Amino acid sequence: MPKIEGTNSRSLLMEAFLKSWMKKLVEQFEVETNKSKNNIPPDLNEDRATILYMIDTYNKNLFEVDSRPVRRTREIMDEFSKQLINPDKIRDEKLLFEFRQFFSSYRIDEYTYIQKTFEDFKKIIWDFADQLGEDLVAEKSQDEVIEQNLGELREAVESNSIEDLKKKSREFINFYIEHQTVKDERRSKRMTLIRKNLTTVKKQLLDANQSMRLDHLTQSYNRKSFEEQSQKYLQLYQISKTPVSLLMLDIDHFKKVNDTYGHDVGDFVLKECVRMLKESFQRPEDFVARLGGEEFAVLLPDYRSEDAAVKAEDVMQKIRKEVVIHGPHEIRFTISIGISQLQDQENVEQWMKRADQALYHSKSNGRNKLTISNLKKVSQVA
Repeated sequence: MPKIEGTNSRSLLMEAFLKSWMKKLVEQFEVETNKSKNNIPPDLNEDRATILYMIDTYNKNLFEVDSRPVRRTREIMDEFSKQLINPDKIRDEKLLFEFRQFFSSYRIDEYTYIQKTFEDFKKIIWDFADQLGEDLVAEKSQDEVIEQNLGELREAVESNSIEDLKKKSREFINFYIEHQTVKDERRSKRMTLIRKNLTTVKKQLLDANQSMRLDHLTQSYNRKSFEEQSQKYLQLYQISKTPVSLLMLDIDHFKKVNDTYGHDVGDFVLKECVRMLKESFQRPEDFVARLGGEEFAVLLPDYRSEDAAVKAEDVMQKIRKEVVIHGPHEIRFTISIGISQLQDQENVEQWMKRADQALYHSKSNGRNKLTISNLKKVSQVA
């Protein structure tokens, strides 16, 4: 990754991206730094910028591990980020060593959790296959008994003895009726067990898939799901040219909520924010996702940016009026929004970047506002 300082050999586009990203990160943590004119710590070197970018990306894609709750892991990584943004040079080496130790142990726990989940799923499949195998062996054994009784019946036919034939015939008929009754009962039990096992396996697969798609805290879609859905809407747009708009939004001054009331209240505010977003964007095709921290996105197919702005203003008004109650605390909060409508010759990254720039414009101009972006400029609406 290039350094923050510009040189003739560096890509101007990458440099602009890094400056924009670092500025946003510094403002997110609200730390006091010795900033340059670009609002970026002037002594931020290439190594620390790389680690910061890695932490920021990893933080947005965490999933719940039994021994490492997402919230706690994110708090620890955020603390490392704050120190890396404005480090004490004496502690620099020690800080990197501590981060390396933490990240290594976290990755071990993450791998162990994934491996255990995989082993649990393998056991379900193995038990299912084992049961089927036992049923097939039982069926084969019964077929051998039938074959033996048929052989005895053939021998009675060939013996030319009426009494022997009557006896063997009665024995075979009684045996066959009993065999079929037991076989039908066994088949019924087997099918019931198979259906039960299939239902269990299906539920495990659905739960695993849903868990991978949803944000653990708010039960909105997660960043991975958002990226997949954005690509789908891009493909549909390329075919049909049906408009689709993207809302990027942040909870204003969310860090102050955590600092004032604690992270339990902060988590509750996040969940309440998602609840109100889902109430406002409730069409089956509307897509509400949490991208990380207090940052959310909403995909609105069949909406031009102007129509999306009307819906966005509605949800902003709803949130402004809402009083979130958690125990003795009454919290009010607002959101800032950036809107972009997908354009021709645009990919998902460019589409998201315009929405993010519009969001940044809203936040830079006082927050509690929405801004619409087009290919050339942003225009503040509220």
